[in-house]
Amino acid sequence: MTALPRLSVGLPVYNGEEYLAESLDALLGQTYEDFELVISDNASTDGTEEICRAYAAKDARIRYIRLPRNIGAAPNHNYVFTQCRGELFKWASHDDLYARDLLRRCVEALDERPEVILAHTGQAVIDGEGRVKVPYAYTLRTDSPRAPERFRSLLFEPGGDDFYGVMRAEVLRRVKPHDSYHHADRTFVAEITLHGAFHQVPELLYFRRDHPTRAERANPSKKSRCVNLDPRRAGPLHPTPRLLAEYVAGFVSAVRRAPLSAADRRACYGHLAAWATSRIRPGAGERVEDRAPVDPARLAVSVDSLVAGREGGRR
Repeated sequence: MTALPRLSVGLPVYNGEEYLAESLDALLGQTYEDFELVISDNASTDGTEEICRAYAAKDARIRYIRLPRNIGAAPNHNYVFTQCRGELFKWASHDDLYARDLLRRCVEALDERPEVILAHTGQAVIDGEGRVKVPYAYTLRTDSPRAPERFRSLLFEPGGDDFYGVMRAEVLRRVKPHDSYHHADRTFVAEITLHGAFHQVPELLYFRRDHPTRAERANPSKKSRCVNLDPRRAGPLHPTPRLLAEYVAGFVSAVRRAPLSAADRRACYGHLAAWATSRIRPGAGERVEDRAPVDPARLAVSVDSLVAGREGGRR
């Protein structure tokens, strides 16, 4: 690794002891090694701190930061980015798994395509034991050279975990930080794609874990999810209608701030008006793991064969 790593991986975590070590093994076992791993611990009360300190003592690429209080998931995501130094950046989750070549293939994609601002890979949803639940076909048009087409696709099409892609840090610094209203991650990614195209590496290298203690499962209501994102959302000043209104306003402000021509800005506002005034088809707002399971036999690969630190996947 160079003195200034090319890539920074930011891992915000709160009470993640159940899956944290497995995820750290998968990240530290990457074939691409020129990265730093910055962990921001949101004042965890379980064994997260001990796990992080043990890994940091063994690998110089890790910087562990423990916050004095729980500031919420969204501010913690924003904070960990400010502590990173690389020209490229990726958020990581404490409970997901990453195939050994994920970072390498994403960095290569960005190097080969200077016009692309974010690279991600094929993904599948896994359960708590690491078994594949839902293989996922990416259908969004985020690779289009036209900003309005990318924006339209993100409005009307479901899914996509581009939030966890490898991004050019300079672009990330130009967009509004991640907010804490309902589906704020969607408006955040929509603003990013207004700055440039994404590229999906056609290999299954990312495994998003779905389990009962995952934030979306543990906080089933819109209000409770937003409070998890930011504790300041608790109380009567943040009713659900306000959280939904902020979601719509987030798209409006993303278009307003983006570096678009007048024609492209009008086109984006037109797509947004159509989205807001038409009936969203059933399932359009779902996460991929919330859909009916797909037969995992459709996958031609094994999670264990791809992920470092798992049986059959050790280098």
